[in-house]
Amino acid sequence: MTEDREHRERREERENEEGGTKRIKVTDKRRVRTDARPEERPLDPRGPVISTGADHPATGVAETEVPREDLDQVRREAAEYREHLQRLQAEFDNYRKRVIKEQTRTMDMAAEPLVRKLLEVLDEFDLALMHAERNPEFDKFLHGVELVYAKLKDILRSEGLEQIDALGKPFDPQLHEGLMQSGEGEGEPVVSDVLRHGYTMKGRVIRPAGVKVTRR
Repeated sequence: MTEDREHRERREERENEEGGTKRIKVTDKRRVRTDARPEERPLDPRGPVISTGADHPATGVAETEVPREDLDQVRREAAEYREHLQRLQAEFDNYRKRVIKEQTRTMDMAAEPLVRKLLEVLDEFDLALMHAERNPEFDKFLHGVELVYAKLKDILRSEGLEQIDALGKPFDPQLHEGLMQSGEGEGEPVVSDVLRHGYTMKGRVIRPAGVKVTRR
């Protein structure tokens, strides 16, 4: 079909020349071939292009094309973002490890102030035992132990430790632990004796008092 069309066009040109008239040749754009080879297409001033979309089903030409320089720029930016994210991840991991280490150290050293105060009690016990060896007088030794005991209670009280006052109080399972029971009455149970002191730490029970309970 292409050869017939070319032959017809040449014949029309000869007839025009013989008739002394000159006609302008108009090319129908609809007949322009779109399947030209890449080397026959006009060059893009922006440089080579790379297809980023599917080929058109009719023309076979990619619907979307991106200049190679733009694609290289996108790749560089993606590499920079990836490097930045990796750096942030490494910094976060180091921060997390540092926080865990600091928290562990804080917990380990939380009792240091109390231990420093208890060292004074330990020194008092050392002095009391030393004097008891040199001069074994029971009254003086007992007095020294009482002083050390009072000092120890003062230190613990300053840290929030309080002794539970249980003797003669109605039995409270949140504050008292019944170790013994006496009496066959039907009345309310009452603490008749304290067998082991109980304590609270800043208002919270850390050990209930071991008591003897009596029903009257």
